[in-house]
Amino acid sequence: MNPPTPGIETLEFSYGGGRPAGRFPPVLVGVVGSGNLEVLLEADGGAALNVHVETSARGFGPIWKAVLDDFHGRHPLAGLTISINDMGATPAVVSLRLDQAIAEMTGARP
Repeated sequence: MNPPTPGIETLEFSYGGGRPAGRFPPVLVGVVGSGNLEVLLEADGGAALNVHVETSARGFGPIWKAVLDDFHGRHPLAGLTISINDMGATPAVVSLRLDQAIAEMTGARP
């Protein structure tokens, strides 16, 4: 097995069939740093939830898909673009940041 190629990996995911997220100002949570990530939510008025991931941890596409499938199952939204800049966060941290961003977007405070 060859070691992963160094550099940033870009992943794209799209989910249909969600409820409209509506209009809201952009929401940014988290910090890009060692073992963490930032999540940006933006209203896009479309019919899908689109997720763009840039990660330093290459080769984990199936794990990202599982985490984002779970997120969409809990938050079936549409008209939303999520941009994630990752520096090696664990799946639990990814889920936490996504939930934190949704709470900010909807005005709920943890």
